[in-house]
Amino acid sequence: MTENQYQAGLIKRLKARFPGCRVLKNDPNYLQGILDLTLFYGPTWAMLEVKAHANASERPNQAYYVEQMNNKSFAAFIYPENEEEVLIALQEAFASRGATRLSLA
Repeated sequence: MTENQYQAGLIKRLKARFPGCRVLKNDPNYLQGILDLTLFYGPTWAMLEVKAHANASERPNQAYYVEQMNNKSFAAFIYPENEEEVLIALQEAFASRGATRLSLA
């Protein structure tokens, strides 16, 4: 299975698991190394870097962005071998986090 095929199925599974979530595919040509997907679910957000398998190579800056975005909300590498583990962690992160923006009131 290619990364694109896995990603397409993953997006469907994300939308089924998190009803109402919005999934954006990010442009890697705009910002080198930025993660593949941004998810918005209620007042929370997360980013995922999709790989076709556990041994797929990382591109420059991907680990950096996973760490940076995980420190702000939630981010992870996801591939078939760790999908359920990541989705459980994502579900827990969505459940435990409040609004991800400052209140202007």
